[in-house]
Amino acid sequence: MFKTILIANRGEIACRVMRTAKEMGIRTVAVYSEADAKAPHVKMADEAVLIGPAPSAESYLKAEKILEVARQTGAEAIHPGYGFLSENAGFAEACAKAGIVFIGPSPDAIRAMGLKDRAKALMEEAGVPVTPGYHGEDQDPQHLKAEADKIGYPVLIKAVAGGGGKGMRKVDDGKDFLASLESCQREASKSFGDDNVLIEKFITSPRHIEVQVFGDNHGNVIHLYERDCSLQRRHQKVIEEAPAPGMTDEVRAAMTKAAVDAAKAVNYSGAGTVEFIVDGSGALRPDGFFFMEMNTRLQVEHPVTEMVTGLDLVKLQLEVAAGGKVPSQDDITLTGHSIEARLYAEDPQSGFLPSTGPLKRLRLPYNGQGIRVDTGVEEGGEVSLFYDPMIAKVISFASGRQKAIARLADAIEDGVATWPVRANGAFLRRALLHPDFMAGDVSTHFIERYLDELVPQGARPEAAAVAALAALRGQAGDPWGSASGWRMNATPRRRVGFEIDESEVELSIQNNGDTTCVTTPWGEVVLSGARTSRTGDISKVSWQAGNETRGAEVAHLGEGLLVLFGGEGRLFAWPRPDALADALAAGNAVKAPMPGKVLAVHVKPGQSVTKGDPMVVLEAMKMEHALTAPRDGVVESVSAEAGSQVGEGDALITLADEAEAAA
Repeated sequence: MFKTILIANRGEIACRVMRTAKEMGIRTVAVYSEADAKAPHVKMADEAVLIGPAPSAESYLKAEKILEVARQTGAEAIHPGYGFLSENAGFAEACAKAGIVFIGPSPDAIRAMGLKDRAKALMEEAGVPVTPGYHGEDQDPQHLKAEADKIGYPVLIKAVAGGGGKGMRKVDDGKDFLASLESCQREASKSFGDDNVLIEKFITSPRHIEVQVFGDNHGNVIHLYERDCSLQRRHQKVIEEAPAPGMTDEVRAAMTKAAVDAAKAVNYSGAGTVEFIVDGSGALRPDGFFFMEMNTRLQVEHPVTEMVTGLDLVKLQLEVAAGGKVPSQDDITLTGHSIEARLYAEDPQSGFLPSTGPLKRLRLPYNGQGIRVDTGVEEGGEVSLFYDPMIAKVISFASGRQKAIARLADAIEDGVATWPVRANGAFLRRALLHPDFMAGDVSTHFIERYLDELVPQGARPEAAAVAALAALRGQAGDPWGSASGWRMNATPRRRVGFEIDESEVELSIQNNGDTTCVTTPWGEVVLSGARTSRTGDISKVSWQAGNETRGAEVAHLGEGLLVLFGGEGRLFAWPRPDALADALAAGNAVKAPMPGKVLAVHVKPGQSVTKGDPMVVLEAMKMEHALTAPRDGVVESVSAEAGSQVGEGDALITLADEAEAAA
């Protein structure tokens, strides 16, 4: 076995490879760009070497630089991860020439499967079913149109060197073919430097099912069963699972045999995935799947295969690359069900645009109890605009599909949130719990078909508002137990003001015996049994609404309450008109931002405070405003008094430094 390996990648997959390497006692070398200097994979490695500026073309794609680092650090092998150089036949050849093992297939196998047209021709020769279409060398536009007319519309135009959804166009009518072809070729040329295309019959209810295969250098090839990756957005996978819903023994036998035959046709060694487009218009059938492409590397979704087979695919990669053999096919078993959801830094409400910047808050589920989290970022880090926006993969495992769905949905609701970077956690949870997904009725059109349900516009954060209010229990201006606001012959109602998404909102609470009614701009929530516990700046809150128990975490920040709930983070900011902003600015005096009534004072002279600690609660304009400590220090004097009226600019609290207070 290798003593030292270099991981020619970053982020989650670099951390994933290192985890297994360390368990095997293998020393690891990381490479990193200037943007990744403080990234987790750099900290995790035994040795890390800077290879260039942030753009991947100047760092992670610099093959010669990576090989130079491998030689300098004594690395005997290079694991390419996925993306970057993982399917670069030239890099694999360069590794061999340098006497360094490329942990992946041979350059010939990469080339054979790298171009879709050649791969399809090769698969036809091997007896693997392929989608009806044209993948010949004649690229004359009129000839291509004639072939499309012969196949019958709708058809799919695909760049032969394509990937990731680029260089792909669906054509529903022959009159649109030439314009779509020109657009596809233009995009393919820019993205891949190759404008050749192929034409395929478009399957109207397509499913994407792939088979994990593994080969060694002793002529053995096995399969590790299938994964369903039908939930896609812009041809990018979002949710994957194993085994595939509705799979039968007969179809599985046919599909896995085809995948193994495909791998054997190119003398495949290492981890690979044979992808099939499947007719999902009815039940799966042995003649209803067609070869689409082969990915000659480890896949992002490999954890679901690991969960249902009990195998460590990275360990198997390392063993095969070091000359070992794959297990016997009879020893590979399929147990339970696993689902993976990709948490991306993107804003579903804004058309899934990437969201970049600092991760001031990042909450991910804990590993264990049927949940696994693979990530390459951490709280306090940054989502860079230079790389893939994936934050983490959250994977569930259970004895059956419904349990796996419920477990993953709960993990996302209770354990996922980001701020101020936006993420797609709430979207993932809605997709998992959609009735059609739960019934196994999936296709590559699923997200497009149900987009309005999965990304409801004008989201109504009533539950998050309840969590924000619950976090105020027992603090200054606690709206739950206070009797302020009493009116003759009326049930007491308290109001609290916040800013949400730059809009001022008012929330109110009305206690009605055993229940409490929370009124928000989006509706009312009737609840009971609100519970709150606080450790440091985090409150854990729970409440009962109808027959449902809800829970959230609330971070107490200087600017407001950050509610981590339902797969997302939402800031309930304290209202900050100009006067209030002045009052909260760093300095010694905390002043009233406007005329009002002091409801509570929660500090006294000599008390140490930390920036963001609540000090005074002021009622003004029928709303409550919490004034917090603008900085760390010691309370020197208190001029405010509960129940008193104050004018704008009145000094309420004076702070001193620790040293000044001790003098």
